[in-house]
Amino acid sequence: MTTAREIMTAGADCVRTDQTAADAARLMTDRGVGALPICGKDDKIKGVLTDRDLVVKVLGPGRDAGTFPAGDLNQEEAATVGADDAVEDVLATMTRYKVRRLPVIDQQRLVGMISLADVARALPESQVGDLVEVLSSE
Repeated sequence: MTTAREIMTAGADCVRTDQTAADAARLMTDRGVGALPICGKDDKIKGVLTDRDLVVKVLGPGRDAGTFPAGDLNQEEAATVGADDAVEDVLATMTRYKVRRLPVIDQQRLVGMISLADVARALPESQVGDLVEVLSSE
């Protein structure tokens, strides 16, 4: 059984709820990523912030990224996957929540991120195709 830990990109960083959208953008640029988990002061994941979120929810409406709190971009429910969950469970979670990226946790601690590309390398083409179809139907 292939697990989330085996296909994830380890060492993901969080943007904190009390940081700004501009801080998140700088962190994404520095790390060369298009998404970051949003973590609260309790270190628990509150959501995932994407580069698209920054454009659509902050920059596009003319908000000041330097003062807009990253925490205001939280989702109602943060979708995560356990590090020891099977890759099929990762696929099911991505499909259920219609997300392209998932934080990987181990006992509530962020240990990595899984992207659609990671799943595509680990699963048969037909299963990945079903996920892409679900994600494209939004």
